[in-house]
Amino acid sequence: MSAAEIYFDDVDLGDEVGPVERIVTDDQVIEFTQVWGREEGPTRFTSREKAQSEGLPEAIVPGAMNIAVMSQLITGWSPTVKLKKLDVVFRSPVLHNRPLTLKGMITDKDIVDDDPTIECDITMENEEGTPYVIGKAVVSLPIRE
Repeated sequence: MSAAEIYFDDVDLGDEVGPVERIVTDDQVIEFTQVWGREEGPTRFTSREKAQSEGLPEAIVPGAMNIAVMSQLITGWSPTVKLKKLDVVFRSPVLHNRPLTLKGMITDKDIVDDDPTIECDITMENEEGTPYVIGKAVVSLPIRE
């Protein structure tokens, strides 16, 4: 994806970021957990059976991976974006191999300590628009010269 350069001057309250469509596959979760290195053997992240034994419907995407996917919405928006902070709330488990929609909306714009900053509400939703993960991203954008 080749995103255009976006500057502080280009954005206004209510502007949208995305949407971006994504599917997190079984193989991506397995690769993530191997790199993550925190769990070995079948887990609720890699095994349907293990997930069901813990009361989940199927294997789920790890929270840290959901955060990484959410950050890609913001960092993929423009090469000029610098992600400063990302806070998320998990509303529902994210299952593998399901269509996800990532989107955001600019909710605040200010220059703080000479740093042009915007805040975005962001969501990860299923096909029906039910939010799985919600949050707020704080980013810095340059001012156009």
